[in-house]
Amino acid sequence: MRTLIRDVSIFDGSGSALQTGSVLVDGDRIARVAHGDELAGESADVVIEGHGMTLMPGLVDSHTHLTWGSSVEKIYHQFILPPDELKVAAWRNARVLLDHGFTSIYSAGALGDMIEPELAAAIAAGETPGPRMVPSTLERSPEGDEGVDTGDVFNGRGPDAMRNFVAYCKDEGVKSIKLVVSGEDALKPGSAMQVLYTREELEAAGEAARDAGLWIAAHTYSPEAIGLALDAGARVLYHCSFADDATVDRMAADKDRFFYAPGPGVSVAALEANPPPHVDMTHMKASAKERMGLEGKLVPALKARGVRILTGGDYGFPFNPHGRNARDLEHFVQYFGFTPAEALRSATQYGGELMGLEVGLVKEGWLADLLLVDGDPTADVAVLQDKDRLKMIMKGGALYKTPAEIEPS
Repeated sequence: MRTLIRDVSIFDGSGSALQTGSVLVDGDRIARVAHGDELAGESADVVIEGHGMTLMPGLVDSHTHLTWGSSVEKIYHQFILPPDELKVAAWRNARVLLDHGFTSIYSAGALGDMIEPELAAAIAAGETPGPRMVPSTLERSPEGDEGVDTGDVFNGRGPDAMRNFVAYCKDEGVKSIKLVVSGEDALKPGSAMQVLYTREELEAAGEAARDAGLWIAAHTYSPEAIGLALDAGARVLYHCSFADDATVDRMAADKDRFFYAPGPGVSVAALEANPPPHVDMTHMKASAKERMGLEGKLVPALKARGVRILTGGDYGFPFNPHGRNARDLEHFVQYFGFTPAEALRSATQYGGELMGLEVGLVKEGWLADLLLVDGDPTADVAVLQDKDRLKMIMKGGALYKTPAEIEPS
């Protein structure tokens, strides 16, 4: 199947300026990226007239919790769901994210065993719609940490317990392991500066993950936790709000070995939320305000040092539902000083690099995960928050959402 998308303004994902041209897709790959009228006479099975709209890579969410059930289509007011409903919610949320232009997601942990590996397999087999996935298992926090613990699989202490957990994850078929290295002030006030693992435990986890061919995603706030996670070889660090100058230096020195996703989505949504009287968000709002203040300085400092910074912000809470994930791009512009093109690069090229796949760029030979957008997101990233302005959603060369006007060849 050959699809020609012509007369479009191409944002290639790298942050470069828009280029007018056409893109030819052959099978699941981008065969040609041509500027001007170079492909005017090219034959194709399907021809899509872009009418000057923006063609760009599919979005990548780098901090996804599909089992945090709430979406723009269905809000849950409880966090833990019965197993059957949890699976239904995860399947729904995968489809909602694809509906909103996210063609790849990197999981930051699940609330149920085997849900994500099964979902990733179902998506890959075409049994249910959803993005490409790096699936995870239960978020692992040490035994006895009541404020953060989201699972009870192998939550023992010591290096052997960590090795056992990694082996368990490999057998499940996950690709990334989520480790809660710092506490979480929003759930347990005063815990963000606590380090929940020993160096020996994290070193054992890192060694075992490398041997198993798995990645580690780390929830970190304090300088010590960040350093331990980097020493363990974590692929992606979340939050990092309390990083000091020495930690910024360390992160900059290791910038080619890891990715950083601050996750402003949940913080901004918490500050905006107006909960009913019986829901106390006092701690969450206080934590969000502090974190946004700190990250408003930290994120620009790390960007200036060349650290790859990714979008993805703990969506799935009732006040921060799945489907609003593209808000993170606007947060990067508003709170962290990114240009729209820089925010888009975080959500495309850098996200693709995190995934370890040939996605995130409009580039010859790469997977054809593409969006056709009615508007110019390089001028206003907020246009991506309106799914009706996504006129085409393509994943692996297949049209998930088809433009109203298609010219058969």
